[in-house]
Amino acid sequence: MVALGSAAVVAGGVWFQMLAVFVTAVMVWELWTMIEPGGATRGMLLAALVASVMSGQLAATGDYWLLLFLVAPVAGALATTRERGTFFGFALGVQVAGWGLVSFREAYGFEWILWLIGVVVVTDVAGYFAGRLVGGPKFWPRVSPKKTWAGTTAGWAGAAVVGALFEAWGGLTAPVGGIVLLSVLLSLASQMGDIAESALKRRMGVKDSSQLIPGHGGLFDRFDALLGASLFMLVASALLGVPGQG
Repeated sequence: MVALGSAAVVAGGVWFQMLAVFVTAVMVWELWTMIEPGGATRGMLLAALVASVMSGQLAATGDYWLLLFLVAPVAGALATTRERGTFFGFALGVQVAGWGLVSFREAYGFEWILWLIGVVVVTDVAGYFAGRLVGGPKFWPRVSPKKTWAGTTAGWAGAAVVGALFEAWGGLTAPVGGIVLLSVLLSLASQMGDIAESALKRRMGVKDSSQLIPGHGGLFDRFDALLGASLFMLVASALLGVPGQG
């Protein structure tokens, strides 16, 4: 998975688009099966709908395509017998984030998407080891009982280091310190993506989003932080133009 994902990120273009469409569709299927565990067929139809709509969006021009984000969330919300608002909100967020990653890769290039992924990965790794080694008070025990303040702040520190490295040698242009600050904010956004999915799983009473990856759960479990980061960068890039530039 790592090799395939890395190759798609490097290649960009249609290869990254295809990967993003596939992963987004699977995550919406996982969302459906968490809410409606007995409706696998409808979940697969929704996933196919997401893939079709997102493929059309990536090829579309003009602003009308924004309305297409509502197609699958509305269809799923009408089809389910419970948690309609939950499905609508998460399905919409997953689709926008998936589309955002592709748009970000195309608009800003390989270095920026590498930075984004690097911040997310280092945040997760630093948070995991600091949480295990230091422990201490919980960050948000009602939602994510394993996440500690030590792990959370270690994730921010690791993200700052990644930002400093990219600012110095990564070829990213920004005011001095801009990438470091943006990296810390991106780290926080990725953690919120992780917490949001944890809250969803607790609400649905499940341990993992699916069993697609033996021993690791589903794609939603692996990409939740990246979704939060993508949504943050959509906002940041809209407000700042090229991220970090004033």
